[in-house]
This record gives sequence, structure tokens and C-alpha cells, in this order.
Amino acid sequence: MSDCGTCKSIALETAYGGCIHRTEHWFVDHCIGPLGVGTLIIKPNRHVVHVSDLQAAEAVELGVVLQQAAAVVTALERPEQVYVTLWSHMHAVPGHIHFVVQPVTRARMDEHEGRHGVRLQVEMFDRRISPDPAEAAAFADRAREAWPS
Repeated sequence: MSDCGTCKSIALETAYGGCIHRTEHWFVDHCIGPLGVGTLIIKPNRHVVHVSDLQAAEAVELGVVLQQAAAVVTALERPEQVYVTLWSHMHAVPGHIHFVVQPVTRARMDEHEGRHGVRLQVEMFDRRISPDPAEAAAFADRAREAWPS
């Protein structure tokens, strides 16, 4: 879709560090939003607005890609937990789905007054502090190297 920012980000590889991993159905890059260095985004290559609209092959491949992304983030960040969440609304309108794979460390929770889970993510969005582009690009390079073959 020409007006979809997610479709554009895939086509132009606009995230810090570019494409980290791509399969037949999924595209992985670094988050450009305020969820911190090490947060990956998994997006379907085609424009999909609802999980229920995924084709069978996309759904099957999604499980593998999510597990691999979580394993890479775990290996590189050693977090207490890796959050996997679905995001799709832009200005309260459903948009191109994407899964957020976010490493959460004790230090990150402490930076946000001990918040965790969705409260941590909301707090991070409220603060609007995007990752340093150079640090995110360096993480993307390390994630590409660490991705299982």
C-alpha cells in the first residue's frame, strides 16, 4: 500500500541498520520508536491488518521468526524477560500489523520507576525517547550476525 508507513519502511529499509532478517513472509528490523536499543520489529512482507488475515504459510513461519528473534535478543542483551507484543494502531486506526520483540532488563525497569509489562511500554512511549540511531544500527549489525542460519 502506497500510504502505509510500514510497507514503505520494508521497501526502503528505513529502520536503523536496515534489514536484519527476511524470510518469504516476514521482515525483521530494529525498532525506531521509543522502546529502546535491542527492540526488534517483525512485520509481514505484505500488507496485513489483522492476525486473522494471515495466510497459513505466514502463520506457520511467524512462530519460527518470533522464536529466533527472541533468541537473538536474549543472546545479545541477557534480559530478565523478552516481551513479544502485537502493535497495529496508528492514530486509533488499525494498520499494518507488527510484532515487537523487546528485551527487558532490571536496569530498564529501574529507569522507569520499576514499571514492567504494558506499563513499562506505555511509560517509554510517554517519554518519547527514541534510541540513538548509531547504537540501534550497531545492535542491528550484531543481531544480523547472531541470527540462526
